Amino acid sequence: MKLYKFSFALLLGIGALTSCSEKLELTNPNEPTTSTFGNTVDDLEDAVIACYHHCRMEGTYARVGYTLETCRGDEVWNVARSWNHIVADDLNVPTNNGDVAWIWRDWFYVINISNFVITKCGEDDSALSEKMKRIKGQALFTRGLAYYNLSNFYQNPPIILDYNKYSTLDGLYASNHEEGDENAFAQYDRVLDQVEKDFTEAMSLLPSRDEGGEWAKGRATCGAAAGYYARALMQRHKFSEALTVLKEIIKGTYGHYELMANYGDNFREGPAYENNAESLFEIQFLDYGSQGTNDEWTPVNVSYEAASQGHALEANFGPASAGSWQDLSAAPWLYFLFKDGDKTKDGKLDPRLYWTIGTYETDWETYSDGLGNMCYTQKMTEDAPVVTNTVNGGLPVAKFTNFRTGLYDHVDQNLHCGINIRIMRYSDVLLRAAECENEVNGPTQQAIDWINEVRRRANLNDLQLADYAGNADKLFEQIANVERPKEFGCEAGRCYDLIRWGFFYNAGRLQQLKEHGVYKLAAGIKDVIKYGDAGVESTFDKYEKGHEYFPIYQNDLNTNVNLVGNSANTNTDNSAYFTKNGWTVRPVVDLSK
Repeated sequence: MKLYKFSFALLLGIGALTSCSEKLELTNPNEPTTSTFGNTVDDLEDAVIACYHHCRMEGTYARVGYTLETCRGDEVWNVARSWNHIVADDLNVPTNNGDVAWIWRDWFYVINISNFVITKCGEDDSALSEKMKRIKGQALFTRGLAYYNLSNFYQNPPIILDYNKYSTLDGLYASNHEEGDENAFAQYDRVLDQVEKDFTEAMSLLPSRDEGGEWAKGRATCGAAAGYYARALMQRHKFSEALTVLKEIIKGTYGHYELMANYGDNFREGPAYENNAESLFEIQFLDYGSQGTNDEWTPVNVSYEAASQGHALEANFGPASAGSWQDLSAAPWLYFLFKDGDKTKDGKLDPRLYWTIGTYETDWETYSDGLGNMCYTQKMTEDAPVVTNTVNGGLPVAKFTNFRTGLYDHVDQNLHCGINIRIMRYSDVLLRAAECENEVNGPTQQAIDWINEVRRRANLNDLQLADYAGNADKLFEQIANVERPKEFGCEAGRCYDLIRWGFFYNAGRLQQLKEHGVYKLAAGIKDVIKYGDAGVESTFDKYEKGHEYFPIYQNDLNTNVNLVGNSANTNTDNSAYFTKNGWTVRPVVDLSK
C-alpha cells in the first residue's frame, strides 16, 4: 500500500497564521496553525505522512540526493562532465555550490517535521497508546534516517531535537560544534550517537512487518529501524554490536525477510513487486499513469491533487536515444567486473548485470519474460548499442529506471517514474552480517554461508571457506569489491562504505579507487580501458582531501554564525580520526592469485 495521502502538515514550521481583525477571532479548520494543529492523534497521523513525503524530495531520494551520492562512489561517473554531478563525481565540490546544498536543505525538512511529531508525543513512551507508539516510532525512524544521511554527506550537521526550539532564533540557528572540539568529527560522533539512539527507540516502539500487516506496507517497522541501526553501528566499526543486531534480523526477531527469487523484482513498480519480502524499507512513489501532472521542483511540493509524486532518476541515468539528460553512466570497472567475473552455473552472465547496466548482451536475447535486449520498448542490436551520452558515450544505468521494464517507450524527464526506491534490502543484511562476522571472528563458514545465500539467487557457484581460511583481508576484498558491487552496483550508498572502510586514507586503496574510476570520453561502449593509458582519466585523480564529504554551503555558514565548516570546507585530511580510533584499512588483495 503506497502512502498516497498528502497532508497540510507539510506547512509545519512556517509559523502561526493570525487574523488581523480586532472584532472577531475565528479559527479556520482549513488553515491550521502550529498552535492549533498536532493536538490529536489524527493530526499526528497526518504529520507522519509529511515525514515520509519529505523523504522523496529533490535533495532526498527524488533525484539530486540520490544521484549525487552515486557519483561520490566508484560505480557511477558523470559522462556529461557538466552541472553539479561533475564536482560530486570529482570529489571537489566548492563551498559556494548551492545546488549540492539541496541535500542539506531537504533532510532538514524531514528533521523539522519529525521533531514536531516527536515533541508532541512527549518523552514518556510508557504513557503512549499503541497507536501513538507507532506514530512516534515512525518519526524517530525518519529523523534517524535524516541524520544518518546528513552525517555521511556533511560530517558535522547541527543537532536539533526539540520542535519548540524553532520558536527562537537561538534554537533555529543551532551550533554544530562545542568548545574544545578538535575537529569536525567531534560533532560527527555526537550525531551518530543520536542516530543510534533514534533507531534503538524506534525499534522498541514499532511493530514488525508481520505484526503490522497491511499497515506496515510502505511504513517504517522495527525491522527497518534495526537494519539502519546496524548500518549506523558499522559506520564507526562497532562490528560486534552490529553483528548481534543483524543476526536477530536474520533470525526473524523483527519480522520475516527473504530474498526474492528474481533479483529484478526489486527494481520494478507495482504491487506485485514493491514492498516485497526482501525490502526492509523503501521510498514510496506513485505508479506511472496514476499521478498528477504538476512537477514541482521545490522543497515543499504541496499540490494536493496535481502533484506528480514520482522521481526523476531515469532522466539522469537513462540513454540519450530514449530522451535522457545524458548525465550519468555506470563505471567501466563495474561492467567488466560482471563480464570477466563469475558466470552462472550454466555458463551465462550474472543476471544482476541485466538489471544494473543497460547493455546489449547475447545472453539477454531470451531473458526476463521476453523483454530481452530491450531499451525501453526499442529493440537493441549488437551493432547499434545504446549509450548514455551522444558525444561522450557511456554505459546507461538500468536500476530504478524503466530501461528494462517495458512500461513505456522513452525517458520521462519529470517527476513521474513510479518505481519505489528500495533503500535497504535483505541482501544487504546478509552481506553486512558476513562482513561483521569476518571482522569479529575472521573467515568462518557462517560468513561464507551468508555470502553464498546471496550468490545462489544469481545462480553462481558457492564460495569455499578453504579459499579464504585464515585470511580476513582476502574475504574482505571479496565482499567489498566483488559481492557488494555486483549486488548493489549503481545504488546510492557506496561512498558511505568507502568512508567507513577508510579507502580515502590509504595509498593502496586510493590507487584502487583511481583504477575503478577510469573513463575515456567517446570510448566504445565495451572498450577495455586502464588507468594510465593514453586518453584515460579517473574521477579520483581530482579528489581533494576532506572532500569525501560535501562542504557546508557557504551561504549557510554566513547566515548561521553558530556553524563551522567541515573537512571539505577546510580541505582537511581526515585520516587522523581513523587512526586515532584504532581502525585499520585492510590492504588491497589480488583475488586472482
